Amino acid sequence: MPHTDAIVVLTTVASEDEAVALVRALLERRLIACGTVFPAGRSIYRWQGKLAEEKEVVVMLKTRSARMESLTNAFGELHPYKVPELLAMPVAAGLEKYLDWINGETSLALA
Repeated sequence: MPHTDAIVVLTTVASEDEAVALVRALLERRLIACGTVFPAGRSIYRWQGKLAEEKEVVVMLKTRSARMESLTNAFGELHPYKVPELLAMPVAAGLEKYLDWINGETSLALA
């Protein structure tokens, strides 16, 4: 399998509209190749000393580790949460054509 710097980044937002807006903005900046929106998430967590439970939309972003710094900066500007989830997981292997597509789509990042 070819070496890749592809990563999958997870985040959550409160609504499907927020998810779509975030994905579109990141695509316009070429920071991601694709964003997949899962509208039926449910998060249970501790926040400011209390248990919280919220319906959330899970967003899976496909990009490269080379875009991570710019993606992090864009989250500061675009993400609606004060403390957004931003977890990046390396891709160990994948279909070469798909990995090449991710690379191509994110190589000319605008931010």
